Formats: sequence, structure tokens, C-alpha cells
Amino acid sequence: MTGSLQVKKGYFYIVLNTYENGKRKAKWIATGLTTKGNKKQAEKLLRDELGKYETREKLVKTDMLFSDSIRQWLEASAIRVDEVTYQGYETLCKGHILPYFDALKVKLVDVDRKILQRYIEEKYHHGRKDGKGGLSPASLRLHKNVLYQTLKEAVINEYILTNPCEYVTLPQQQRYESKFYSAEQLNRLLEAIKDEPIYPLIKVTAVYGLRRSEVLGLKWDSIDFEAETITIKHTVSKCTKVVEKDKTKNASSRRSFPLLPEIKKLMLDIKKQEDANRKIFGREYNDNDYIFKWDDGRPYSPDFVSYKFGWLLEHYGFPHIRFHELRHSCASVLIAMGFNLKDVQEWLGHSDIKMTANIYSHLDVTRKQSMAKKLGNQISA
Repeated sequence: MTGSLQVKKGYFYIVLNTYENGKRKAKWIATGLTTKGNKKQAEKLLRDELGKYETREKLVKTDMLFSDSIRQWLEASAIRVDEVTYQGYETLCKGHILPYFDALKVKLVDVDRKILQRYIEEKYHHGRKDGKGGLSPASLRLHKNVLYQTLKEAVINEYILTNPCEYVTLPQQQRYESKFYSAEQLNRLLEAIKDEPIYPLIKVTAVYGLRRSEVLGLKWDSIDFEAETITIKHTVSKCTKVVEKDKTKNASSRRSFPLLPEIKKLMLDIKKQEDANRKIFGREYNDNDYIFKWDDGRPYSPDFVSYKFGWLLEHYGFPHIRFHELRHSCASVLIAMGFNLKDVQEWLGHSDIKMTANIYSHLDVTRKQSMAKKLGNQISA
């Protein structure tokens, strides 16, 4: 590729010597620079433009469909991310992204921002599988991530020059205001369900503000009866199938708590009942180290816990909250007691205090009331 600078009506133009069907064709590109004092800058623009074309000529030519490049990225992701994350990618691709782009039959090299933006807009308005509207901005962020990562890999493999997904915009996300129970509501709930089989699981979740994956991952090696501590070090999660991991969500999530007297008694009672169940079921007993499980030893599934919790709230006449919002309830009680956001961050196992602040800073009403009172005393004229 060759080119030169030309002057037209007092402005520099870049003229590239391109070829079309074997014939030379000059391509004029306006620089917007006047001839006076701008020659060096115009020469730099010429070099930059020639560099772009040289890079473009080195690209691997491919007729690959965009949908096939998504499949390649998905296959490669299976060994790069953990199993639960991969399940999420796979569900997203097979349920939404691949059917759309398989039908479109667009080539990887022809994908541009407009094509990707149309996909996002289509899913925003009509993306739900039940036909009742579109997907939320939070869900679409996951879609955009898959598209972006696929195209980023295509850039690395030199199939395309740039990633057009960088310029795709998402609908504005509405801030979700979490629901939560007060200490008084939590106490009434626990009193109402104290004879229910999953009462111990709900009690432990509420007291320590655990994630569902963390409370289901509790094993007997998590409990130190002598040191009177409970340590979060295993998790049980599910996207399309249950995944057990001997690690937590992140380093901050691996944390220890004091084993409160009432929780210690609860754990000893569970251990005693487990020993009895093992004798009752004999060979039919499903032997494992998990704490929360059915009488025959089968661990509770994540889906069951969420469903049963919702059923209990409805059955006993309590306002609906999600199981995860027991965690929010724990945070709200801690803040109401006067603990600061740093304390809450450590208790909940957040990796970044910004996350804690984004979710819970609006709950810190007592501290703000105190600040307002003191400020009012100072500025009273």
C-alpha cells in the first residue's frame, strides 16, 4: 500500500493507492488540516493510515459465521472458567445468542456495532422466553459480555481489526432496592418456623448473613466445637446442575465467625440426629460431610431451599423476600446496631467495600441522623 499527501483548497488530503478488480483506484481522505503549519501532523496521519491498511492486509481471511465463532469461544471457555460460570455462558448462548445469529447468518468479518446494537434492542423489547416482554439491563450486560469476549478473541486471532462491541450501549439499569427484614421480623419468623426441618439452615443464614452457596456448603470440618468457630470454606452452587467446590467465591469470602452458644447447641443437635438417621437408614443412608440435608443423608439442593423458604413465608403470612435477602436482613440489623460499613463488609465477606457501600449505604439511617443533628447544632443561625 502506497500513498501521498495532496493539497486541495488549502487543506491536506491523504491519497491512498488502492486496487479494485486489479485496477488502481485513488482513495481520498480528508485530514481537516490546513496547509499552514500542519505538514508534520498531516504526514503522521498519512503514516497512521498506511499502517492501518498494512495491518488489514496481514489479517487472516475467513468466511466463518459469527455464530460459529461464538461456539469456538464457548468451547474454549470450558477450560478457562469454573463450572458454574460455564453453565451460565452455555445457557445464555444456547437459549438466546446462537439461535439469533444462526438465523442471521452474518459472517464474523461483517459484524459491526449496528448489528450488535440491534440484537441488544431486540432482546430488551422481546427477549423473554415466556413472551411477556424483554430482558432486564442487568441480564443484557451478560449478553454483551459474551459478544465482547467472542470478538476480543477474534481480534487476538487476527480475524478482525477492532472489537465493534466496545461501542454497543445498554439500556439504563434501574437500581434494585433490596427488601429485608428488621430484627423484630426475623425473630418472629424464626419463632414461627422453629419446628420446620430447615429452621436450622435459615437461622444460621440469618445470623451470619451467608450466601445460599455458603450455607449449603457447610461441612462438619467447618465447625470447630473446641475453638467455637464456624469457617466458610466450601460452597454448593447451581446454574443448570449442582456444583460442589472446596473453595469460596473469592478470598474475602473465606472467613470465620464465633460459634454462638445457640448455634453451637443447634449444630450438636443436628449431629446427634444425623447419627440416629445413619442407624435408621443403614445401607440406604447417603453418607457425606454436609450439615444440612434430608434424613436419608441427601444434601438439600439450592432450588429446594429457595422454594421452601418462599413457601414458608407465604404459609406463615410473612412479607415476601428472596432467600438471598436474609443476607441483606443481617446487614440491615448490623447497621441498625451501629456497626459501620467496614464491619459489615468483613462480616459478609465482600471483596471490596465499594460493593458494601453500593448495596447498604442507604440503610445507615441512624448515623446520618446523628450527623444531621450535630450539623444542625453547629449551623443554627
